[in-house]
Amino acid sequence: MKIAFIGLGNMGGPMALNLLKAGHTLSAFDLSADACRKLGAEGLPIAKSAAESVADAEVVISMLPASAHVEGLFLGGGGKPGLLDSIRAGTLVIDSSTIAAATSRKVAEAAQAKGIAMIDAPVSGGTGGAIAGTLTFMVGGETRDLERARPVLEKMGANIFHAGAAGAGQTAKICNNMLLGILMIGTSEALALGVANGLDPKVLSEIMRRSSGGNWALEKYNPMPGVMETSPASKNYAGGFGTDLMLKDLGLAQENAAAVRAATPLGGLARSLYAAHSLAGHGALDFSSVLKLVQKPS
Repeated sequence: MKIAFIGLGNMGGPMALNLLKAGHTLSAFDLSADACRKLGAEGLPIAKSAAESVADAEVVISMLPASAHVEGLFLGGGGKPGLLDSIRAGTLVIDSSTIAAATSRKVAEAAQAKGIAMIDAPVSGGTGGAIAGTLTFMVGGETRDLERARPVLEKMGANIFHAGAAGAGQTAKICNNMLLGILMIGTSEALALGVANGLDPKVLSEIMRRSSGGNWALEKYNPMPGVMETSPASKNYAGGFGTDLMLKDLGLAQENAAAVRAATPLGGLARSLYAAHSLAGHGALDFSSVLKLVQKPS
């Protein structure tokens, strides 16, 4: 297929490369010149603009930081046209950004009015999953549009779930990330407590991993440096999923909870803790660096 891929960050870049390796024809774009140079050096065809990238595309995929970026890209604003004006009718748009469900629905309705199919398909699995092509996609939209997207999604992920109508994928994603943020803080607290008592973090991690405290952070993403070579913690918390991105997702969860009057006290506390961690200067570090917030000074 001819695929336009917009957004070449830590997640989008590897996802686009996997589609290229699978034999699809790619045209990619990012506002970051550095990202374009890096991916271009790896063989990814780079367009001069987002509008150029979608010319003749059968599928358009976006992976952007926040709601404002997605709305601005597709709908435009400030006198600038949106990308929907450049996309042909009949094209399938897949937005894998993590944004507000209301924004997903708004953009999907605008796309539908122009004869463009659109699904929201945020992902879970981190940069490791993006590189390995083992991401989990949480999809909102029409069943027929998901089936059109499935052959493409399968080249980037191992699990594809249809959560419901437009926006449902985003709702599932914020529920998942709220839980992840809470689990990472709890895991960090437990490890910090054990180390403060003289325990070996590797041994404690394995004990908890195989016991009732086992969770994804212990299994795949240990926050303690030196315990897991592949985790961002062992790379000075570089790469991965940034603290500020987790803070954004926890904010989306709290906004949604307020809108539907759902009680999420732990989600609210987690948001406050990540906010404090970000204000301390750690916003660009991987979210597992929240360990620093609870770790006993050496």
